[in-house]
Amino acid sequence: MFSHTLFSIPFGIIGMLIAANGFPPVRTTAWILVALVSARTAANAMNRLVDRNIDAKNPRTADRHMPRGLAKTYEVVLLILACLLLLTISAFALGPVCVVLLPIPLVMFFIYSYSKRFTWACHIILGAACGCAPLGAWIATTGRIFDPIPFLLWLAVTLWVAGFDIIYGAQDAAFDRDHDLHSIPADFGIKKGLVLSAVFHSVAAALLVLIGVLAGLGVPYYIGTAIVTALFACEHMLVSPADLKRVTIASYGVNQIVSTVILISAGIDILIK
Repeated sequence: MFSHTLFSIPFGIIGMLIAANGFPPVRTTAWILVALVSARTAANAMNRLVDRNIDAKNPRTADRHMPRGLAKTYEVVLLILACLLLLTISAFALGPVCVVLLPIPLVMFFIYSYSKRFTWACHIILGAACGCAPLGAWIATTGRIFDPIPFLLWLAVTLWVAGFDIIYGAQDAAFDRDHDLHSIPADFGIKKGLVLSAVFHSVAAALLVLIGVLAGLGVPYYIGTAIVTALFACEHMLVSPADLKRVTIASYGVNQIVSTVILISAGIDILIK
């Protein structure tokens, strides 16, 4: 599912570029990219493994690889183990701080995969897990933990991902209620869910501006931020409680552009300077 890497990995690269004020050494850059890709793949595969029986019952997801038998359980387990091994090797290659902090994203991956069974906050947990990308990349680059910019990046990604995951979850609200699963649209209603999603995205856009100020970024970055804010607005114009036909476009299609735009604008800004 390479297209899913277009959500959190660009922000991981942004965290790396801001931390190094450009590209860090080639070795560091390479291991950060390996860590980002292996973590994202492991998390995706773990979620599909845990949800395989639920996916088989949901008409929207019944044609996924595991419900159809196209991917065997042992194959997915091997993929997860291989990616976790790569992630662990990357952590050791990037330094002792990364090794010590490695259990944190692993626990978050595990909790998210089961979270909709017990809490409507599953969207926020997913966002927090994805937000580990820029935070981890920053720490891997600098070796420092307590800096404001990477934590603001983490919060921005958390709210951004949670916001579009709420939109995506709206289409499964009835199914989730019928099967004792939790989400914000299922527990509080689609209308309230879409309002909360818009609030999350508004705060995320404001955080992107604040990050630019603190990092001393310039015009290219703010142009990208303006485009992203406009994309957020378009995303919320595409869906309504009465019309969820364009949910996939709003939640996935638009947001793949969001992360790409902010990466390009931040990258141009930093590399020009």
